[in-house]
Amino acid sequence: MIGNEGQQQWFDATFDLYVDLGPAQAGAHMSRFSDALEEVIEQFASNSWPQIEFLAEQMAKTVVERQKVARAEVYIRTTLPLQKWTPVSGRRTQEVYGLLAQAVATKEHSRRMVGVEVEGMVACPCAQDMVYSFARARLQEEGFPEDVIAKMLEVTPLATHNQRGRATLLIGSEQSVEARDLVNLAESAMSSENYALLKRPDELYIVNKAHSNPRFVEDVAREILRAVVEKYSDLPDDSFVWVRQRNEETIHKYDVEAEGWGTLGELRSEILDNATVERHTTKEAWLRLTELVK
Repeated sequence: MIGNEGQQQWFDATFDLYVDLGPAQAGAHMSRFSDALEEVIEQFASNSWPQIEFLAEQMAKTVVERQKVARAEVYIRTTLPLQKWTPVSGRRTQEVYGLLAQAVATKEHSRRMVGVEVEGMVACPCAQDMVYSFARARLQEEGFPEDVIAKMLEVTPLATHNQRGRATLLIGSEQSVEARDLVNLAESAMSSENYALLKRPDELYIVNKAHSNPRFVEDVAREILRAVVEKYSDLPDDSFVWVRQRNEETIHKYDVEAEGWGTLGELRSEILDNATVERHTTKEAWLRLTELVK
């Protein structure tokens, strides 16, 4: 059971546990992974972890102790069901998102990350621009005045091809971060959210919203990073952010991806101060405790 007091939920989760073996160790003790997992899970009998990343962190610490290794890494993957309402019909629906946690620990230090996987709708700006030019030329051929054409194109949603966007957002920080907030940040960065349940008025709303807000895959990644910087002004500069946006194409045979990452300090300089940041800290470097912890 994971969650804040009064808002706890049961989850089915997948755990991946890793250790760095020392030069004198032939291999890991497989049973000790199970021992560590059971030891930490038993603590649920009296306590509920406030967030999944704390569970991952405690698991990594326990694996280090049980395996007698220098470093352990833990991944947890589960689902996050959230109750929502459709935008026009107001029907209640349960939307299911991915909930992620990653943690590393040594004998002296540990770091943790929490993340989400979010699905949404993305409308392509390039194809829409071509449709705009085509529509304008056709209206001119039909003899419509330029001011009428401009007004018609302004008020009429223009076609484009759509993509199913899948965003992954991870934040690493000593301070607590709510996964529900990360869902909202990632979902809002796309052309439109999508829903498991939609009635016809909802479909019209979603299509119009997406086509009024076309974005490239890079735009979505940038918007998520910008939204994180704006929302988490209270987090320290050494907090870490990692974003991946994958758009599943409809008219091409391939999909497209964009990534962005860095410490909040680096991203603040880049986004708020318009400074050039030549090198962004990678996720691997941020998790490499021996180099980063003073």
